[in-house]
Amino acid sequence: MRSPLRLESSGWLLVCGLGLCALGMARGPQTPPPPAPQPPQSQVMSMANTATADSNNRMIAVTGTDITGGSILYLVDTINNRLAVYQAQGGAEGSRGLNFIGARRIDMDLQLDAWNDKSDWTYKKLRDEFNKKGLLPGNTAQPTNKNASSESKQ
Repeated sequence: MRSPLRLESSGWLLVCGLGLCALGMARGPQTPPPPAPQPPQSQVMSMANTATADSNNRMIAVTGTDITGGSILYLVDTINNRLAVYQAQGGAEGSRGLNFIGARRIDMDLQLDAWNDKSDWTYKKLRDEFNKKGLLPGNTAQPTNKNASSESKQ
């Protein structure tokens, strides 16, 4: 027959072991797991070289991207000769929005022959050259190019 002391000690040992296992499982790991990455609020796509344009019998709309990554919309009213520019910015809720950049009448701009023109051929130089060669509408001057004059006789 077994001794009551021995049975009690192995029973207590079993109970204590099970208790320690349950306590260990309940506490879990000491360091919390890293937080799961949050999905981005909006996805930014690179649009460095994309632009679109469309028009009807009154308006021309051109879109593009500025250097900040914002979308730009240019609207040209071809009847009233007006230009309006808008910028749209995406991203987080606090930074997205639509901004009116500016507007102006462009009827006088469209009458300029040149302004801030750094090209080799100014409008006046080109007009004089075309005039000399008889290439302007309504110009009665004969072309000075021999090939052009021989072709016109044939």
